[in-house]
Amino acid sequence: MADKITFDDFAKVDIRAGRVVRAEPFPEARKPALKLWIDFGPELGEKKTSAQITDNYTPEALIGKMVMAVVNFPPRQIGPFMSEVLTLGVSDPAGGIVLVAPDQDVAEGGKLH
Repeated sequence: MADKITFDDFAKVDIRAGRVVRAEPFPEARKPALKLWIDFGPELGEKKTSAQITDNYTPEALIGKMVMAVVNFPPRQIGPFMSEVLTLGVSDPAGGIVLVAPDQDVAEGGKLH
């Protein structure tokens, strides 16, 4: 388990729901990954990210899918691609990543409470 944090620490992490609007392979990445463009609604707009999710997802299967992401980390250069958000996932039994998503349709940009 990680170090304990306060609620105020947690409140600093801005986690939002977004809808994948574009996805494509990322062959330049050191580890297999996909490039995603995620719509976080009118307040945040579209953001891009790199995600190591190729074990469980194809680009085509991701279009229209809701995901959760941390939107207030600074951008990070991943090879030739600038990642603007951190898409959240959980490891499956084989070590692949399963994306975290709401179990019902929610508004793009909806904040995790």
